[in-house]
Amino acid sequence: MFPIELVNRCKSNDRRAQLKLYQKYCDGMFCVAMRFVKNPDDAEDVLQEAFIKAFEKLHQFSAEVTFGAWLKRIVVNQSIDFLKSKRQEVLGLDENYVHIKTDDDWSVDDDINVDEVKQAMERLPEKYKYVVLMYLVEGFDHSEISQVLNLTETTCRTRLLRGKALLKDFLKHKRYGTGS
Repeated sequence: MFPIELVNRCKSNDRRAQLKLYQKYCDGMFCVAMRFVKNPDDAEDVLQEAFIKAFEKLHQFSAEVTFGAWLKRIVVNQSIDFLKSKRQEVLGLDENYVHIKTDDDWSVDDDINVDEVKQAMERLPEKYKYVVLMYLVEGFDHSEISQVLNLTETTCRTRLLRGKALLKDFLKHKRYGTGS
């Protein structure tokens, strides 16, 4: 059965269809949540809340994107909301007045492995980490990231560039110890 058929049955409150849809997407969405919250118990909580929200708002799904992409956006939002609830104080910085230069080069030295990149990403300040994670790992574009995080696209681009520069700096320091 195709996901769109399952979705249509779910819209009719078919519990078996809801279970099938959950089973089809739960593992992948758990991985998405884990990339943000880093704790399996928290990721399960986020996942459950995301599926509840998805089933409640299923009538809003219009098939303009795949169901998986629509659900992924809910999981990412739920993950970020969860993390925000854990950290009450967030220091804001208005980045709307910064001129953005584009830099699409994400290459690093060949001898840097994936684990080193992941560790460096964990060291990024939260406001940069989410944008970099959503852009690099989740494949969101600037428009989608700005909508999810409630930022302007300019702020999103700024945070991506700054996050990328920090990430490269962390990797350079890790590799050479001095950063030179």
